[in-house]
Amino acid sequence: MKRTALIDRRTVVDWLGIAPFMLFALLFLILPTLYLVTGAFLTPDGTFTFKNIADLFSPSILAAYWISIKVSLASSLGGAVIGFFLAWAIVMGGLPRVFRSGLLTFSGVASNFAGVPLAFAFIATLGRTGLVTVLLRDLIGFNLYSTGFNLLSFLGLTITYMFFQIPLMVLILTPALDGMKREWREASEILGASTWQYWRMIALPILWPSLLGTTLLLFANAFGAVATAYALTGSSLNIVPILLFAQIRGDVLHNPNLGYALALGMIVITGLSNVLYIWLRSRAERWQK
Repeated sequence: MKRTALIDRRTVVDWLGIAPFMLFALLFLILPTLYLVTGAFLTPDGTFTFKNIADLFSPSILAAYWISIKVSLASSLGGAVIGFFLAWAIVMGGLPRVFRSGLLTFSGVASNFAGVPLAFAFIATLGRTGLVTVLLRDLIGFNLYSTGFNLLSFLGLTITYMFFQIPLMVLILTPALDGMKREWREASEILGASTWQYWRMIALPILWPSLLGTTLLLFANAFGAVATAYALTGSSLNIVPILLFAQIRGDVLHNPNLGYALALGMIVITGLSNVLYIWLRSRAERWQK
């Protein structure tokens, strides 16, 4: 009887421990999401309609989604490639231990560095009067902006996003590379396999679910980013988060319900990316066990 009472008390304590998180998730994630989904099928006066969903297929909104997808895809692929080689260098490249701890610490900070501070940092660095732009012009006579480069453009936003995409890739992929067993490499060498054959036939097939899953996570991470894009480009680059922000605030057509529909479309895209990431992550973990 006492044992049962002790177990019940522990259960209550455990539930009390996660109660703040559950309350936070309910108030700031679940209920707002349900509110957006419901609002996407209502008119401003509360009447049920499919017009908001149909309006998502208008040329201007489809163009905004396409630009967002291209920026997210470019930054996620760039972040995945560069992040993979950085993670490989600190795990398998034989770099001193101090580089690993320093890079992982920096990655933990940089992966969360976004919004207005990140936009200001890139304007101060790569803007028309930024530090790097001025140094290139004054020291070697190279005018970066004469090449057609513009920070307030698709390429500029992609490069800016990669600042937090690369460290996120490093943080997520480093444990996967740590899980690669030394015995696999030794066995391949004993059988006469070259380094390229080891990576092509053993390492990459095992790491592929982690690589693809993390790339999808980076895609979702970039697709939902709004503060950095808005602070950097304003309304000059018509991506979905900026269009959504303008719709809900009432700057365009004064139809917040269309904004809810835009948010629903973003939820569907990022949700699919995250579901695929979780599935691929589970496959990768089974391989590495």
